[in-house]
Amino acid sequence: MSKYVTAAQAVQIVKSGDRVYVHAAAATPNLLTKALSERAAELRDVEICHMHTEGEAPYANPDLHESFHVNSFFIGKNVRHTLEAGNGSYTPVFLSEIPRLFRKNVLAIDVVLIQVSPPDSHGYCTLGVSVEATLAAIENAKTVIAMVNVRMPRTFGDSVIPVSKIDFLVEAEVALYAQKMAAISDQEARIGHFVSSLIDDGSTLQMGIGSIPNAALANLKDHKHLGLHTEMFSDGVIDLIESGVIDCSAKGVVRGRALATFLIGSQRLYDFVDNNPFIEMRESSFVNDTSVIRRNPKMVAINSAIEVDITGQVCADSIGGKMYSGVGGQMDFMRGAALSEGGKAIIALPSVTKKGESRIVPFLRQGAGVVTTRAHVQYVVTEFGIADLYGKTLKQRAKAMTDIAHPDHRERIEQQYSELLKA
Repeated sequence: MSKYVTAAQAVQIVKSGDRVYVHAAAATPNLLTKALSERAAELRDVEICHMHTEGEAPYANPDLHESFHVNSFFIGKNVRHTLEAGNGSYTPVFLSEIPRLFRKNVLAIDVVLIQVSPPDSHGYCTLGVSVEATLAAIENAKTVIAMVNVRMPRTFGDSVIPVSKIDFLVEAEVALYAQKMAAISDQEARIGHFVSSLIDDGSTLQMGIGSIPNAALANLKDHKHLGLHTEMFSDGVIDLIESGVIDCSAKGVVRGRALATFLIGSQRLYDFVDNNPFIEMRESSFVNDTSVIRRNPKMVAINSAIEVDITGQVCADSIGGKMYSGVGGQMDFMRGAALSEGGKAIIALPSVTKKGESRIVPFLRQGAGVVTTRAHVQYVVTEFGIADLYGKTLKQRAKAMTDIAHPDHRERIEQQYSELLKA
């Protein structure tokens, strides 16, 4: 009997009360989630769990709350509304530990929906641009449904899976979610300049997506023997790899190859990684393991935040008590970099929001969560400079952080912090 079926036929396996895991990021199998959502009238209390996904999420419609409940391990913009509407929840967890939730049966998976590259002549597909926790979900799910997309890049490492592990195959030819590189503002360019000044030759990099990481990468063209060990990367690294700046020759882990657990970018990125042995995709339990990360000498972790107080507490997952994103891999890499020989843990952010509110604050707003503690932070960077907090007292930290706040807010920050200490 052929495993090849339509999307509508494949999702018939899902029944009320099931827990379904969805492949993340640019690998989100939207053809399958759409077909599942169309069964809403037949289903009740299906839990759909995932990291952030891209594209439409019709199952997250609050009108379907009796049929589907969204459990986010990292909250994407397409499901952010579910927390307030009541048809969604957030599970705080390090990206490194999500696979353990499945392997230890803390969260038993009934069905996993994935997107893969077509089987090769030996009967192997790949998870393409996103491995993260999906491999663990596949190994522990009762049923695996794959959207087989001829446009999914073929990648190496933990990404490779035998077609024998897949129960249903749904053929498709759909462009992957593509994210364009935004123009770098003057503010972001200044932040990128300061960040790049902290990066030495032979460093191994971890960074996220966005204009600040791209601004930092743009300043590294004259560096030598840089490495890449990061939960994700985007287009910004391609030129540095092609020019030989990133050659991964000084890494301590998987030397000679760039390491990641998922990718998001433009079609240029997807073409670049397709069948490229220099790129190795591994599960987040390995890529984000602090004990693995620290084995890279001169490990540099570059992460962002929503706000940072002047003692160094980093809020990166919520705006006050309103959940916005998630814990993700920030702490995995901040700690791993700090423990690396010659490593550096960096938080980089603009000094103010788009509304002009200071993101360097005397104290975190009520309800805000601390993702990275004040004891873990080494460097905080804004467009006004670098605050080196390592080994500093609270008073010294307050001075260093105030100095990199926007000048319009410095006096108020100092005054409010002084009043807080007197209270």
